[in-house]
Amino acid sequence: MEATSLTEDRLVQAIAGIVASTARGKKLRLGIGDDAAAWKAARSAESVITTDALVENVHFLTDAMDASDVGWRALASNLSDIAAMGARPVLATVALGVPRSAQEGWILDCYRGMAELAKRTGVAIAGGDIVRAPALFVSMTVVGEVRPSNRKTRAGARPGDVFAVTGRLGASRAGVELLMDRPDLAADPAFAAAVAAYRRPHARLREGLRLGGSTNVHAMMDISDGLSTDLRRMCAASGVGAVVHADQIPLAADAAAFAAKTRRDPMRYGLGGGEDFELLVAIAARAFRAVAAGFERSFKRPLYAVGTATANTNVVLHDASGTRVLEPTGWESLA
Repeated sequence: MEATSLTEDRLVQAIAGIVASTARGKKLRLGIGDDAAAWKAARSAESVITTDALVENVHFLTDAMDASDVGWRALASNLSDIAAMGARPVLATVALGVPRSAQEGWILDCYRGMAELAKRTGVAIAGGDIVRAPALFVSMTVVGEVRPSNRKTRAGARPGDVFAVTGRLGASRAGVELLMDRPDLAADPAFAAAVAAYRRPHARLREGLRLGGSTNVHAMMDISDGLSTDLRRMCAASGVGAVVHADQIPLAADAAAFAAKTRRDPMRYGLGGGEDFELLVAIAARAFRAVAAGFERSFKRPLYAVGTATANTNVVLHDASGTRVLEPTGWESLA
């Protein structure tokens, strides 16, 4: 059925049924169907709020992913921002813009993808809006809660801190390039993890909570636009510089394999690969070994050191050819 024959009331009723299970047992007092939602905030916590908008052919490709993947990805993008603050997500609202060609089934499947991830991560989808638009877009706002003492920002890094990341990088960028440039390889099981990383990324919520609780973690942010771009942002906010070691950057196996297969520079993915939604953290050097050991015990994978914060504001990359300025090669939203 085409969107021209849809009615708002009927869509809202169908969507409310899809997301109803996300609100069970939560602090949501009033959800979809009224003029606004209501929830009971925790007395001992601060609220953190984030909004991300995803636009068709800019942030997602409907030819390369189904509607439920789009919904999942839209929520995951926001959850990653909540994780970066050391917070726990509580509720979400959704603004969906649909062109006249949109299908009812696509809209409902998009909400099913959101609801699937929401149930896994303890988020209540509390409401939102659906509007006619010249292009398909999904804009979500997510509210999280955090103890004031645990809230992290990107502005706390200090000279001497170890910069580290919570996982391997580049899989999402390899996945979108597989789907766009090499669809012949995208169906190869050898690259399945890269395609999945693009279509259904996972925010590091548990990792953010653990790292947020450590006084030795001075700064934290998510890697949504690529390590080379987001590290520069953390350094600028903190008033420090960085030395990054190319041989320490943890490259996702699928990204390395794709780079080798297509003869592309693997650092294209390690430094410039955005939307992996790993966390970038600045950790006191004296405590790094202990923090990393605890992280590995909890999550069964390493916390990867990639560089060191410096007192000057230069951000440089050290590799086999020497030391040079680390240029931002990641995603730029307004480019």
